[in-house]
Amino acid sequence: MRSNDVREKYLKFFEKRGHKIISPAPLVLETDPTTLFTSSGMQPLVPYLMGEKHPEGVRLVDSQPSIRLQDIEEVGDNRHTTFFEMLGNWSLGDYFKKDQLPWIWEFLTKELNLPKEKLYVSIFEGNELVPKDLESKEIWLSLGVSESHIFEYGVKKNWWSRSGTPDQMPVGEIGGPDSEIFYEFTSVEHQHEFGSKCHPNCDCGRFLEIGNSVFIQYKKTDKGLEELPQKNVDFGGGLERITAAINNDPDIFKTDIYWPSIQKLEELTGKKYKDNMASFRIFADHLRASLALVNAGVIPGNKMQGYILRRLIRRMTTKFPEIDKIIDNTVIGDEIKKFKITLNKGLKEIGKIDKITGKIAFDLYQSYGFPLELTVELFKEKGQEVDLEEFRKEFEVHKDKSKSLSAGVFKGGLADHSPGVVKLHTATHLLLASLRKVLGDNVVQMGQNITKERSRFDFPNSRKLTVEELTKVEDMINNVIKRDLPVNFAVMPKEEALKTGAIHAFNEKYADTVKVYYVGSDLESAFSKEFCGGPHVAKTSEIGHVTINKQEKIGSGLLRVYVVISNQK
Repeated sequence: MRSNDVREKYLKFFEKRGHKIISPAPLVLETDPTTLFTSSGMQPLVPYLMGEKHPEGVRLVDSQPSIRLQDIEEVGDNRHTTFFEMLGNWSLGDYFKKDQLPWIWEFLTKELNLPKEKLYVSIFEGNELVPKDLESKEIWLSLGVSESHIFEYGVKKNWWSRSGTPDQMPVGEIGGPDSEIFYEFTSVEHQHEFGSKCHPNCDCGRFLEIGNSVFIQYKKTDKGLEELPQKNVDFGGGLERITAAINNDPDIFKTDIYWPSIQKLEELTGKKYKDNMASFRIFADHLRASLALVNAGVIPGNKMQGYILRRLIRRMTTKFPEIDKIIDNTVIGDEIKKFKITLNKGLKEIGKIDKITGKIAFDLYQSYGFPLELTVELFKEKGQEVDLEEFRKEFEVHKDKSKSLSAGVFKGGLADHSPGVVKLHTATHLLLASLRKVLGDNVVQMGQNITKERSRFDFPNSRKLTVEELTKVEDMINNVIKRDLPVNFAVMPKEEALKTGAIHAFNEKYADTVKVYYVGSDLESAFSKEFCGGPHVAKTSEIGHVTINKQEKIGSGLLRVYVVISNQK
């Protein structure tokens, strides 16, 4: 069965059960500056999982292209990728476990004809904060899943929240237990280096997770975890992994998604996939991810999304420098040509060095984009070994520095959905509207970072604000707060939203349907109206008193202001 058939069957299966098929979100989300890319089907739906009404109803289904970068160094095995497609269905306060688990079991075993004896499931084992998920276990047993095929795991495996385990969740965060489904490849023998006994979460490759039903039923409060009035279901299943299970082959790169490009590379290089699996897999994954990013409007560069695209292109080029002969995408082809110049410089540098230390290997990696494995291979030919431990130490130091320097950039938006952060988020909308009224429409958001302590907001301005201008902006914001205006939102077609005059980012790509938040009784006369995904307070009096306590120039024509609130109610 081809991957397109799996996707079509899934969407139709849930459409027949009352789900509305929704369009996938863009890979680069215009309404969520907290992340570089859409990394799951759930990500664009967080406001609705937290209680907002979705315009398409309470039952939704889609297939969401996604990018996750935390596994980029793992690409090369039989299952890790940077780009993937996530099949997802949601219940926003409608059905729950008794419907979700039988439905997904029916889809896998009847629609896709996966053999029941090769499917295993996991449930949350419970802890001192949340009880064991006995309800899910009873449902699985009633569906004919044997006790020996049901495994219990703790918070690190069978609990979901964006922040991690229950004790790590900030106030205002939502989460809950989940139940995963695994496919067993009986042709793969367990390797004892991964433990004495094999089980669904073993890393030996015998089991592959193909789906996860998350039951979002808790919210973190000052008192701990409390049951949500609206309990949600969030299912995610990897299209690539499900297709591999249907083929009964643990190698996802042998699916129709990747195999054609691997065959082309075999023809071009004369090398065989079976003899060069890791390199071929990196090529196939990175090419697919690069094409998706280019189609999303990303251009190779040194920052943000452009840096990731450049890294992907360079990594696959070092594996196979000749790939430009089978690449017909101009953006990727041009980047490959530029990188080959850099690559040749790196090779010349290597030729000047008698012995490669771990530090020199890292410098080559950082300066010329040389993957470690390429450096190792070149010095094996000379009978030398690279100190891998020294390389790893240098890499970790660099990674820690990068995290510190880029925390504000990549974090970008909201630290979490706690009450303090939500108040400052709404206050920042009022700040932008007030700045535009005082300084003019040239004021647009160039960056923001909001924590529970303060809001940091960047905008174009050639000079610092005068005391009079600062006072005028502050007074305007606080007057709106005192008026206790309602904060509403409207979901509408993008073209209609643009006509309302709502503030939006001119360099962003928006979905066909957008959400506009506005402060006031009606959209037309609102004090502030802006494209945004939320969340916000219900009325402005909840914010408290706003003060601009600092401003600073951060570059040519850019100004940064810091906002705090006091007397919070």
